Amino acid sequence: MRIADDGNVIALQPSKPANLLAALLLHPNSTVSAEFLQRVVWGEERPVSARSALHTCVQRLRQLFAKYGIAGTLIEAVPGGYRIGADAGSLDLIAFRDLLRAADQAPDPERELRILRTALALWQGPLLANIHSDILRREVVPRLTEERLRAMERVFDLELALGRCRQVLSELWPVARSHPAHEPFWAQLVEALHRTGRRAEALCEYRVVKEYLRTELGVDPGPALQRLELAVLRGEDLSAGPPGRHGPHSGANGRDHSGGSSDISRTALPTGKPLLSGGAAQVLETLVGAGLLEEGPDGHYRMHDSLRILARGAMELRTEASGPDIPSST
Repeated sequence: MRIADDGNVIALQPSKPANLLAALLLHPNSTVSAEFLQRVVWGEERPVSARSALHTCVQRLRQLFAKYGIAGTLIEAVPGGYRIGADAGSLDLIAFRDLLRAADQAPDPERELRILRTALALWQGPLLANIHSDILRREVVPRLTEERLRAMERVFDLELALGRCRQVLSELWPVARSHPAHEPFWAQLVEALHRTGRRAEALCEYRVVKEYLRTELGVDPGPALQRLELAVLRGEDLSAGPPGRHGPHSGANGRDHSGGSSDISRTALPTGKPLLSGGAAQVLETLVGAGLLEEGPDGHYRMHDSLRILARGAMELRTEASGPDIPSST
């Protein structure tokens, strides 16, 4: 957290007033309760005279403003707590969110991309690196970090949709490695590598994130990454179409990869829904959720290669176990 004026930038030293200022600025133009501010400033072990001590801390913060030539009564005492006034010209967080809204209304992908990159340029270094408050790091920083990551995802989605796979690789590699548990970045990296003809490297990066997730978190990659791996193995064309407005559109994030898979059509009702019992329908829903089946608009399903291979192996095992006297069709 820094104070900037006419090109002069001062990084605040870790202190109780700095903690207080951070808590107020993270909730601009809103009342922040005295109880929350006390937790931010002193942690869970608050002094007996926390209420009066908080008032003293506010006074020190106002003195800090005066020292750096910040005029006006920015911090207001209101019923139940304090409030600080700010706008896009005085607080980067507000400017960032305003730019995100402007990007969402942009008339074309190029304009949207420029606005998003302007918004992300406001982020410099780790969030609140000079603010030593466990409460803010636990309750506020993750939410703000998620806002930034979503904006970065959208930037990479746009770059991929515009066909700039080679150019975006230099950004995707360090971002994916600095956020090893954030699967969308890895999916975008795998897609970019595949679309630039680096299929082996794409599969290598998939194995990197798969090993990390299994070793560190005890989970497998999600359905989107698994579908993407299958698409790379099959050599599918992942060229993106025009970037969508409402949500991700890259092959890493849900585009249909059903090409080349097997049709396992079932008897369909006139409505297009398969004629299945409740238990069978639940099984199909589970397989669709796992990314092993895809439901088509005509009530039929498509089976991915990985499930088809498993099914063929199971049939072979049943045939061997049934013996020569039992038909393999049982």
